[in-house]
Amino acid sequence: MNKPFVFKNFTIHQDRTAMKVGTDGVLLGAWTSIEHRPFSILDIGTGTGLIALMMAQRSAAELIDALEIDEDAYEQAVENFENSDWGDRLFCYHAGFDEFVEEMQDEEKYELIVSNPPFYSADYSSGDVKRDQARFAQALPFEELLEGVSLLLSENGKFSAIIPASEEEQFLKIAKQFNLYPQRITRVKGTPESLVKRSLLEMSFSNISPAVDELIIETARHQYTAEYIELVKDFYLKM
Repeated sequence: MNKPFVFKNFTIHQDRTAMKVGTDGVLLGAWTSIEHRPFSILDIGTGTGLIALMMAQRSAAELIDALEIDEDAYEQAVENFENSDWGDRLFCYHAGFDEFVEEMQDEEKYELIVSNPPFYSADYSSGDVKRDQARFAQALPFEELLEGVSLLLSENGKFSAIIPASEEEQFLKIAKQFNLYPQRITRVKGTPESLVKRSLLEMSFSNISPAVDELIIETARHQYTAEYIELVKDFYLKM
């Protein structure tokens, strides 16, 4: 599992971080809308730097900041940024989100914020103790995440995140307290028969009724749906 993860246009080294490249991060990086042509992007809890790198590949944003509290992951993200074609646009901060918000809230706001937040609910277990500890130690309460986003997001900016589907209702309820409202919701299922596992959410300060759809990843083992392939084909080597 410690082998580098090779994408079409960049490589992720992940031998020093417990949070490896996974479907959630790739989904979020590919699904996030850049139609509003953001100049500045922030990736909260960047881990290996995956989503920030995907944003660099997909957008013309001149400023892509990433934030990581774990020292090993931070160093790994910096290395992955430096080894990419977009090193001059990518910058990683080694800090907790609360300190970062404190320091940056009076600066220029971000036009796009993305986060695959290290969620942790009591019933969640990946079966890997070290990985669960990484999740638990870095877990960012939704309240803290959403409050921080509301302070760092520009007036017409967008915020996108991927969370467990079981947490969607609670997440949207908390978001509303900070005047953040869903614009798009995509509920993700592994197969047509399985339960919805993840919710992809795009939020902003405008209170409209969101576009809601569903994404199914595969019909059988390694038989990916056309929608999923269309979404991730610019990244995965074998798509």
